[in-house]
Amino acid sequence: MIELLMNPEAWAALLTLTALEVVLGIDNVIFISVIVSRIPEPRAKHARQIGLALALLFRILLLTLLVWLIGLTEAVLSVRGLAFSWRDIVLIGGGLFLLAKATHEIHSEVEGGEQGGSRRQDARAFFLVVAQIIVIDIVFSIDSIITAIGMAQELSIMVTAVVIAVVIMYVSSGPIARFVANHPTTKMLALAFLVLIGVALVADGFHFHIPRGYIYFAIAFSAAVESFNVLARRNRKAGD
Repeated sequence: MIELLMNPEAWAALLTLTALEVVLGIDNVIFISVIVSRIPEPRAKHARQIGLALALLFRILLLTLLVWLIGLTEAVLSVRGLAFSWRDIVLIGGGLFLLAKATHEIHSEVEGGEQGGSRRQDARAFFLVVAQIIVIDIVFSIDSIITAIGMAQELSIMVTAVVIAVVIMYVSSGPIARFVANHPTTKMLALAFLVLIGVALVADGFHFHIPRGYIYFAIAFSAAVESFNVLARRNRKAGD
């Protein structure tokens, strides 16, 4: 362990892997921020804590099952000459789930679905939110950990990078969730991101890789434009 701490290559691997895990965790944070906006703030905070704790748990658990996890990339099904592994199947299923969920949320926002106070505070709604977070945590965890295995050889480095990334996700999830809840247009933008991420996951499952740089650039650019819009509205209100 001491030799590992004194190894510059180990530190370089840790920093690189941590940065990558943080980037991959953006999708997770966006989904959690959107999904918890439908329940009251005290419960939303609790749901975020549960969701991110489970994200950390799933990632560490999967890291301890390295042999099994590597086997997820081996083909288990072939359809018309196209081979699918368990990882592909999970990505396709997770992508379709994101597409369906984002579409449903967009419909509710546009059509003005039932959002009464008693319904929002219903315990069943809270557990439904947690269940959906668990599903998407599993999808993103598998994709994240398989990437980590490809970049580092030491389990301790991978676990450390995952823990740091989840801590950063936890710190950032609160402000992001509150911002999304307070700005309806931002929530619609986040839902559009989820549609985009869902399409990317399905494409990955069918072996058509969309470079994540394109997706994150679109997210960053759109978020910057929306930030300017929020500032402009705030300045107009201050001037009235």
